[in-house]
Amino acid sequence: MNTLIVGTGEYTTGYVHGQASPSDKGAGVVGLSVFHQRALGQIDRVLMAGTNGTKFPGIRAHLRRVIGERYRGLDTTFESFPADDCGRDTEAYRVAMDRLAPGDCVMVFTPDDTHFTIGLAAVERGLHVLIAKPIVQTVADHRALIDAGDRKGVLVAMEVHKRWDPIYADARDKIRELGDFSHFNAYMSQPKSQLETFRAWAGKSSDISYYLNAHHIDFHNWAVGHRARPVSVSALGATGVATSQGIKTEDTISLAVRWQNTESGSIGTALYTASWIAPKSDVHSQQRFHYMGHTGEIQVDQAHRGYHLATDANGFTSPNPLFMKYLPNDAGAFAGASGYGYLSIAAFIQAAHSVNDGKTQPTDWDRKLATARQTLPVTAILEAGRQSLDAGGAAIPLDGL
Repeated sequence: MNTLIVGTGEYTTGYVHGQASPSDKGAGVVGLSVFHQRALGQIDRVLMAGTNGTKFPGIRAHLRRVIGERYRGLDTTFESFPADDCGRDTEAYRVAMDRLAPGDCVMVFTPDDTHFTIGLAAVERGLHVLIAKPIVQTVADHRALIDAGDRKGVLVAMEVHKRWDPIYADARDKIRELGDFSHFNAYMSQPKSQLETFRAWAGKSSDISYYLNAHHIDFHNWAVGHRARPVSVSALGATGVATSQGIKTEDTISLAVRWQNTESGSIGTALYTASWIAPKSDVHSQQRFHYMGHTGEIQVDQAHRGYHLATDANGFTSPNPLFMKYLPNDAGAFAGASGYGYLSIAAFIQAAHSVNDGKTQPTDWDRKLATARQTLPVTAILEAGRQSLDAGGAAIPLDGL
């Protein structure tokens, strides 16, 4: 099976604005995971598609330095589209897809507003497709992806690695034992530097709610979606920091969502907050939630797990090796295959193999992966949140879920 990665930015390669990202993902996540899967024999060819071929020499040098020279036996070669000597070509991914065969994989890590067009192009070619959160921005596009995936018999899923975080996964299982849903309050942030990283699309084609709130909305829906449904959304947005940097977008967005427990008819409430103006601190991303059920409550602080590090170079930090372990083992080999950032990629590759081998059908994965069919309420909440912001905070009903 071959794999095409569409998008060559921070999460794929760790390469931003001509250098390694200053975040905790300087070696990327997707590319590193795919290269290791190839070393294990799960993948044959690796292709990457971007929008400007002249960036690829820099990307190749970066990947050789942070991956190829760091981990024993990990090859970072890939086929690039457009070619290294070609300039801007926003349709290069289509040429790359035409070099694949039905049953191969496509992973889409591009600006939010491009997800649907690229994902649909992959599905129509009979390719399994994994799309970064949010999978798409509208319910109409989401339904179209579901229909296309069913017609072509391929997997279509959203990449939300929180599902493979052992603490989040355990909390999800415990939530199912706490009776009806009552309240959920989640917060996720990234530092102000991300405004510059995402300047090309921030406020133009997407916002911080689509980009970050998608995580906790998906987790919440994954935990209670079998017995509750969202019925309305109201949103609030704070401004000032981004606009002072010439970026017309909200700094912090909160979505207030009314849920209804389907059997009892009782009401639950949720507040999902995301921000990209956090100060530099001990973590790149603050991530926490509080869940209240009718018979119990759970609190998780994903950013702080009693593990601290202080160095002259970086000061005081709270590492999270459960996401990605970048340090090699004693033998110099990559040792991050147990991280939930890696597992999210590997699980999709394994599922695609299973479908290709005829062992499972794409619908068999609706309870195991964040498939398009399983995540429709996530898109509905995010789209309604944007509509509410544009309508001054008006409540937007969610119908037909």
